[in-house]
Amino acid sequence: MPDFGNPTESAWDSLDASKFADEEALVADILKAFPLDERARSAAVRRGRELVEEARAAGQPKGMMESFLEEFGLSNAEGLALMCLAEALLRVPDAETRDELIAEKIRSGDWGSHQGQSDSWLVNASTWGLMLTGRVIGPPDDAKTGPVTFLQNLIRESGEPVIRTAMLQAMKIMGEQFVLGRTVKEALKRGRRMIKDGDAANFSFDMLGEGARTADDAERYFTAYMEAIKTVGADGDPKYAPEEKNGISVKLSALHPRYEAVNEPRVMAELYPKLLALTEEAKSHNINLCIDAEEADRLIISLKLLERLMREPSLSGWDGLGLAVQAYQKRAHEVIERLSQLAGETGTRLMVRLVKGAYWDTEIKHAHEEGVVNFPVFTTKPGTDLNYLSCAHALLMASPRLYPQFATHNAHTLAAIQMMAEGEGVTAFEYQRLHGMGEPLYTAAGEGGHVRVYAPVGAHKDLLPYLVRRLLENGANTSFVHSFLDPDVPVEKVVDDPIGKVEAGPRRHPRIPTPPRLYGPMRKNSIGVDLSQLGERRALEGAVAKLEAGPSLKAGPIVSGKARFENGAAVFAPFDLSLAIGTVLEASDADVDAALDAAAAFQPVWDKRGGAARARILSAMGDALEQNMDRLCALMALEGGKTFGDGVAEVREAVDFCRYYAVQAEEKFEGQTRLPGPAGETNHISLHGRGVFACISPWNFPLAIFTGQITAALGAGNTVVAKPAEQTPLVAFEAVKLFHAAGLPGEALHLLPGRGETVGAKLTSDPRVGGVCFTGGTETARLINRTLADRPGPIIPLIAETGGLNGMFVDTTALREQ
Repeated sequence: MPDFGNPTESAWDSLDASKFADEEALVADILKAFPLDERARSAAVRRGRELVEEARAAGQPKGMMESFLEEFGLSNAEGLALMCLAEALLRVPDAETRDELIAEKIRSGDWGSHQGQSDSWLVNASTWGLMLTGRVIGPPDDAKTGPVTFLQNLIRESGEPVIRTAMLQAMKIMGEQFVLGRTVKEALKRGRRMIKDGDAANFSFDMLGEGARTADDAERYFTAYMEAIKTVGADGDPKYAPEEKNGISVKLSALHPRYEAVNEPRVMAELYPKLLALTEEAKSHNINLCIDAEEADRLIISLKLLERLMREPSLSGWDGLGLAVQAYQKRAHEVIERLSQLAGETGTRLMVRLVKGAYWDTEIKHAHEEGVVNFPVFTTKPGTDLNYLSCAHALLMASPRLYPQFATHNAHTLAAIQMMAEGEGVTAFEYQRLHGMGEPLYTAAGEGGHVRVYAPVGAHKDLLPYLVRRLLENGANTSFVHSFLDPDVPVEKVVDDPIGKVEAGPRRHPRIPTPPRLYGPMRKNSIGVDLSQLGERRALEGAVAKLEAGPSLKAGPIVSGKARFENGAAVFAPFDLSLAIGTVLEASDADVDAALDAAAAFQPVWDKRGGAARARILSAMGDALEQNMDRLCALMALEGGKTFGDGVAEVREAVDFCRYYAVQAEEKFEGQTRLPGPAGETNHISLHGRGVFACISPWNFPLAIFTGQITAALGAGNTVVAKPAEQTPLVAFEAVKLFHAAGLPGEALHLLPGRGETVGAKLTSDPRVGGVCFTGGTETARLINRTLADRPGPIIPLIAETGGLNGMFVDTTALREQ
């Protein structure tokens, strides 16, 4: 792989300081500076309710997307089953698999509960067909009579090909309702009719297809984007301004399989030339090209790419470059302010599409998984609505340096923007809506001539990711889209004041714990490192450099907590890294005997301390690991060849082991538990350690599994002799030092580096060892098992996690990206 050098720090990197801002404090700051006073807020609510009433009174049919989401949303299994069928069925090449897929998805739904419930004849017709199909492929119901049973019998007699053909056609029809066309030419043709009917002013065509997974994927998407730009450009008059014509939306993740912040130099070297070629082609036709927003971890790198484009001489004088900004991100307002400054500095007007955001659930789950300090997004819908309006005002104030594009289907948001625009005297802006959604709202608002439609274009095989985002974004029971035209939902409930909701509280979601509090009051989640931040990556790089430049590490056998360093020892380290970071002594037979004697003598003392006392030490060890994150990641990178991402994950896993087993020790090994028994008899049980445990860990998880084995054994009241893998003893040595520094008595834990056939074999055959924890190869586990079985006396427990390969079977129904 070529060396692309190190990324250079830019002003955009300073945005990382507010990525995980405290939500309550941020909301308070937004409320203080909110542009609408009480009178204007009341007027916005009143106007929003009027829009809903006018739209309902007009009787205009909902878009297919709205009708579908209203009937089949997040709240029912039928909607999810249809999503899977709509995307996967058309890719399956063989009849047998198609039949099995149809049966699986249709049997999982209660289609009868949806029959006749929708205002859309197409949705109702589809539901009736699905209900019938479910009865045909399900168990026969002889009690049924009439036309339904007659059709069931007819189709059943005709065989599965009838159902298969009907379902394929139904899925094609459904897919065509959600995309404007399979090709840009089809979309342009269909779009002209919508413009003629007053349903849209222009379009931003989104080529279906999410992140590239291979270089071939990226090249295919690049070609599709380029052809789309040429087709859209040829359809319009170059004399018109970009905002007056159709445009293209581009996902940067589709242009490179490694579009990630950690790969910034590579992205700049490989992705940027493709992006520049697309923008230069768009400029040649004077159409607009919008860079779509994606996950929060990609915000900074997308802004760096955008700034580089804005400074390109070849794009000078073009006002069609655009960017989507997500209002649910805490950094959105600051991004808009800096974009305004950059536009003024470069003399390039930028088109900014303000959206609320379509990856909210992903951001919440990702933050929990990564253990960051907070979320990059607001946790409540009112908080997001509040920030959207604050960002909308900032966009209006930045006009004409920025051309505002407000993407919304919410009546209150639309009304509030109208009021703010009138108050600031800004007229050069536009609204945007999704294809198949929002038509009645904008008709009621009289804004049809100012609305750009965000329209997906592409084949059915690429449809599901788009549909899923729309479903997650708009398919919840509480969403505006879900209840907008539903006469059973009072207008007052559909449109209320989000600012008032935020003021009334709570200002962050009370049922979504921040990542550090994920596991509740019993234990803290381990803190992670956000590698999308340049500062965090540089801290780890600095730790590596410091370790390489410092004195060599020497890891010898540890007896009673005292390290014994000697020269001339055997060296065990991959890639000859011993020259840079250390030397290792192999434990001798005398070392093993001394360690086992000390551990066996101390075990009763350690066991009597009780679970609570042991738990405090294990918790302290978890804290010590967290505090030494950078050094441990650097050591694992040098000795074990770990990437920073894997290193961070491993330290976090080790921390979680410490805290988890601390809780277990306190709950299960403290005091006695009374058992139920006959009247007049009292029985109690208490748990204790077995003796000395030998913990033998592997090279591929030199810290996490090493720590996990030891903490489990220590928490249960055992003392430990630990033999790390030959390839990674220095990581183990650092961990043991941290254990002792955290308050663990030296006699409770002994490090014995060495080979499996020498140190490992001696430990497993020694009668002083009362149990073995092992992670490694299956054959080695069998050997240990036989060795323990041959020992006289009671059965010795072996807790083994052995090697192997997990098999994943992927057929054509699978979504490649997952």
